[in-house]
Amino acid sequence: MAYVFTHATVLDGTENMEPRPNMTVVVDDAGRIDKVGPAASTTGPLGAREVDLAGAYLMPGLINAHVHLCGSGKPMSAGGAGDLIDKVVGNPVGMWVLRRMIRGHAQAQLASGVTTVRSVGDPGFADVDVRDAVNAGKCPGPRLLVSGVGVTVPGGHGAGLFAHIAKSPEEAREVVRTCFGRKCDLVKLFITGGVFDAEVEGEPGVLRMSPEVARAAVEEAHKLGMVTAAHIESAEGVRVGLEAGVDTIEHGAELDDGLIALFKRNGAGRSSSLTCTVSPALPFVELDPEKTKSTEVQKVNGRIVYEGIVRAAQQALAAGIPVGLGTDSSCPYITHYDMWREVVYFERLVGASRTLALHTATLGNARILGLGDETGSIEPGKAADLIVCDQNPLDNLEALRSVRMVMARGRLDERPRVKRIPELDAELDGFLPKAV
Repeated sequence: MAYVFTHATVLDGTENMEPRPNMTVVVDDAGRIDKVGPAASTTGPLGAREVDLAGAYLMPGLINAHVHLCGSGKPMSAGGAGDLIDKVVGNPVGMWVLRRMIRGHAQAQLASGVTTVRSVGDPGFADVDVRDAVNAGKCPGPRLLVSGVGVTVPGGHGAGLFAHIAKSPEEAREVVRTCFGRKCDLVKLFITGGVFDAEVEGEPGVLRMSPEVARAAVEEAHKLGMVTAAHIESAEGVRVGLEAGVDTIEHGAELDDGLIALFKRNGAGRSSSLTCTVSPALPFVELDPEKTKSTEVQKVNGRIVYEGIVRAAQQALAAGIPVGLGTDSSCPYITHYDMWREVVYFERLVGASRTLALHTATLGNARILGLGDETGSIEPGKAADLIVCDQNPLDNLEALRSVRMVMARGRLDERPRVKRIPELDAELDGFLPKAV
């Protein structure tokens, strides 16, 4: 069906966007934006459905560049999650349940205004199956870029959860070939440890993967035409990842001049970028360990990781390194409907302007993910991935908390419903940084 959105205030997602009132946006019956222009002179085809927005804000759908779809965000220890996954993967009934859960979480992302999701590690290639079902029109959902399982090493981050263990460079290449065979969109590497698997206070992000294994995985992925993303939470890990040629550094740590130079060197070919993920680190800082199912050591390490993520994003922005945004959904206290919080954190904790934050969560993320010609902005020819908000996010980004409508690839949901987790929302709202 074709649609004509009239009397819209358009925020187009570009770097210098400003509200454009009283606009009309025409979406054709193939789910693409056909026209964008003043309401007085822009018309749609006969038979199109008219949606009068009465001045509400029409903008590109949000893009969440770092998600795990297998968990809800309710706190669970790493050991508990591993035990649960062991019971599911390889069990036909368990896999059916897992796919259904992942589909539901993807749909929660969509209902909250996220029209594109990059999944960066889920068990059993279940995210691949859900992506294929959405693309085939078997169920609604956002556009999904999926990594399937990741590449890790013995004792590495994600082992026993959503990554296959490689004991050598050749085994790493084999995991990558397996992902390619399953038609994954990208390859995820787990180069360092994380908060939950750090054993010593003050040492999160311990290097787990050798440079040789990292290089082999990236080389094999690039040979097969696949991009790579790497979980990294230390400066040493950033160096190993960039020297291996990783395309996106997930999370990050404080950068020095040498690391900034490595980012820029890689950017001459495959644009290496940084994905900022404040959301998973902040609860460790703000909440008691029993609430996040962690320990006092993990709380200390969580603060180190949080400070490293924020500082790396600030340094990358200052140096002109591409920065994306993702929530790390499924981590403790990180739900599938809170991308708006990451956008707010980017403004209020990292220091980005509201315009830059909204641009980063839309067209900026699209460009990093290789989708800049397909989505991320309101322009003729692009996919109709759109959201409607009653308030202007450039006045207060918390306007993104509740979207009135969501359209994904031309499919309109006029009454998106999000099933919230009130106890998590209350805790998160308790330390939400205030607008300046």
